[in-house]
Amino acid sequence: PSSFLNHIINHPNSATIFKMMQQALVLSIILYVVGTDAFSIIPSPFPAKTSSLTQQRQQPLFMSSFASDGSEYSSKDSDYVDEEAPKTPEYDADATFEDDIASQTVEEKPVPMSKNAGNRFVAIVWDTEVDTQDRDVWQLHEDRDELIEDHVIFCRKRNLYNETFNTDSMVDILRSLPLLSSDLQRIVGHAMILESPDISHVREMLQQEPILKMLNGGDLNKISLFRWRHIRDYTLRRDDGRDGYPCMMLGIDHDAETDNDSKNIRDETKTAFLEYLIKSERVIAAGPLHMPTEIKDDPSSIATGDFILFNAKDRDHAIEFVEEMPTAAEGLYKDLRVHFYNTLDITGKFVSEDPLRDAPNYQLKEAMDAWGYPVQDNQTPWLNW
Repeated sequence: PSSFLNHIINHPNSATIFKMMQQALVLSIILYVVGTDAFSIIPSPFPAKTSSLTQQRQQPLFMSSFASDGSEYSSKDSDYVDEEAPKTPEYDADATFEDDIASQTVEEKPVPMSKNAGNRFVAIVWDTEVDTQDRDVWQLHEDRDELIEDHVIFCRKRNLYNETFNTDSMVDILRSLPLLSSDLQRIVGHAMILESPDISHVREMLQQEPILKMLNGGDLNKISLFRWRHIRDYTLRRDDGRDGYPCMMLGIDHDAETDNDSKNIRDETKTAFLEYLIKSERVIAAGPLHMPTEIKDDPSSIATGDFILFNAKDRDHAIEFVEEMPTAAEGLYKDLRVHFYNTLDITGKFVSEDPLRDAPNYQLKEAMDAWGYPVQDNQTPWLNW
């Protein structure tokens, strides 16, 4: 209105007011231009029709997706394709219980047990006690080391079977553990954990094992073979090497026939011994050793010792753990041995699929696959120990 303008003109600061109004007008023009589709820096307060070219410009110029091989980031042509978002299925208020039953379902079945399950054994081989050629300890180590690959293949061939292939394999080799000397420089023997429906199959398998054949031609007379009552509780199933290094304890009781106290000590310390193992939170596997009778429930298959795998930070830590066990403290064992061990992958599961990271293992998988062995994970589900 003219009265408003006259008031501003007659105002003592009229020059300053006109300058501010001029700056405001210029700013309004700039905001209008910037808000158009030609620049698209900020949304325009004035609605306008947007062309398809403008819509493409408003999309990010570079879209990335993470490469599945773990290498940095990569861009793919598919990143620029507009895909419709998946639609959420609408809720059907009229659906009935019968409709839910008729829908497709996947039945999960329990993992089947191995056909060789039921009897667990432990075989201990001490090289110097078994060797028939009077070799020194270093020669024994070198001869054994040359046969490690043959030993692994031998074990995997026993483990890889199914309903149509290698059905005559009657022994599952659960673990094969090369035992190390006290200075960790040599292999002095090995322990094998086996499972079979009959001990005769175990003896037959051991006679054919490459390392034992190298030591004495497959003679089992000096092999320590036991039935093993494995305590299969989750509290005694730590991973090898968790908070330390894997170690084996082999304790052989005093002869129960000549020492009446040995059986009493085992019975009296049974509960305290089990509690000690659980509270330690270091046990990988444990259980008493029994006489290798032909029948599992034979009354003469009495406990004759203990076989325990556990983790220890060093040798002193391992010895301390063993000596403080209630059974050892009460004098149950006449022979007590502690050895760190290595772990061989003899299951045949072939978990690694990277030929660059694990080339020998991958090549062995391809070879055994060509030979007809069931090397795929879903072909031998009972090996998932």
